[in-house]
Amino acid sequence: MSSSKEIFEKMFAAGGIKINGDNPWDIQIHNPKTYDRLLSGGSLGFGEAFMEGWWDCAALDEFFFRVQYHRVDKMIPRDFNTFKYVLKAKYMNRQTKSRAKEVVRMHYDVGNDIYQRILDKHMLYSCAYWKTAQTLDEAQDDKLHLICRKLKLEPGMRLLDLGCGWGGLSKFAAENYGVSVVGVTISEEQAAMAREVNKGLPVEIRVHDYRDLNDKFDRIACIAMMEHIGYRNHRELMETVERNLSDDGIFLLHTIGGNYSTKFTDPWIDKYIFANGMLPSAAQITTAAMGLFILEDWHNFGVYYDRTCLEWLINLKKSKDVFVEQYGLPFYRMWEYYLNASAASFRSRKNHLWQVVYTKPKKLGLYEAVR
Repeated sequence: MSSSKEIFEKMFAAGGIKINGDNPWDIQIHNPKTYDRLLSGGSLGFGEAFMEGWWDCAALDEFFFRVQYHRVDKMIPRDFNTFKYVLKAKYMNRQTKSRAKEVVRMHYDVGNDIYQRILDKHMLYSCAYWKTAQTLDEAQDDKLHLICRKLKLEPGMRLLDLGCGWGGLSKFAAENYGVSVVGVTISEEQAAMAREVNKGLPVEIRVHDYRDLNDKFDRIACIAMMEHIGYRNHRELMETVERNLSDDGIFLLHTIGGNYSTKFTDPWIDKYIFANGMLPSAAQITTAAMGLFILEDWHNFGVYYDRTCLEWLINLKKSKDVFVEQYGLPFYRMWEYYLNASAASFRSRKNHLWQVVYTKPKKLGLYEAVR
C-alpha cells in the first residue's frame, strides 16, 4: 500500500511538479503532515496547511496553473466534510437575504484599508481591461469606459449600479457621462465609503438586498455580483433586473464564469473567501435570462484577470508588514494563496470573465457591440 507521501508525489507529478524540487513551481514541504492533510482534508486542508506555513512554493501562481491545467486538482480526494458541504449546496438555498450578509461580513467588512492597499484608485474589485493599458489604474479606467460605452450612456439617463461596491463605477459614470446613479450594496462599510467618494454628485447609495428593488432605470450594470448569489437565485436576479429596467433599456452583466454548470464552489474558497457563492456557467446564465431578455453581446476577456490578480498581489506584498501586524501571518498567507490560485484559474482557462449585454424584447433595432 502506498504511503500518503507517495500518493502525493504521484498526483503532482502529473503536472510536472516535484516535492522539494528545484523548479520555482515545485512545492517545498516544511511539515511532513502536509501529505496526510491533503489526502484527508482535500483542498480545504491543503489551503489551511499553506496558511499555517506547512508548505511553500516560489512561483505559487505557476504551481496552481500546473495543478489546474493538468487537472491535478481533480485527483485531490474529497473528505467527509466536503461531501456534507456539497449536499448542503445542492439542497439548500445558501443565498437567502440573511445568508447573503455572510460573505459581506467575512470578506468585505473586514476593513476598507485592506482593499485601499490592494486595489486601484477607483477601488474596483473586478477584472481590469488590459487591451492597451500599462498600469492597473489605466486598465481599470479602460474597463469603466468600456462598461459605459457598452451601456451607451447619455447625459440625463438614470443608471442602476447593482452591487456597487465602494462606488467606483457610480462616480465614474456620473462624472464622465452625465448620468444620475443609484448604487446598491448590502455592505455598510462599502456604502459609507461610496457615499463619501460620491459627495456632490447625482449619486444615491442604498443599503439593501437587490431582491427588494422596485424602481425604473434606463440602464443597469451588475458588476461582480452574480458570483455571490448562488445558482438558486440566478433567475430572481434576472427578474429583478427585468422589473427595474425600462423597455428600451440596456443591461450589462459582468461576472466570472466557469466551463461547467455546478452547484457548489471549492470548500477553501467557501470557508475563507466567498461564503455561499459559486461561479455560473454560460448555460446557467442564458437559462436564467430566457424569455426575459434578448442576448446582444457576449465578451470574454478572462485572460486579463490573470494580470489583474497579479497586480493585486504586487500591492499585497508591498503592504505585507502592515497586514501581518494588523491581521496576522495566516491572514496574509490566505490572501497570497487566494490571489495566486485565482490568477492561475484564468491563465489555465478554467475560469473566465464575461461581459454580457442584454436588452428587453420591446427594444428594436441593432445593438452595435463595443470593444
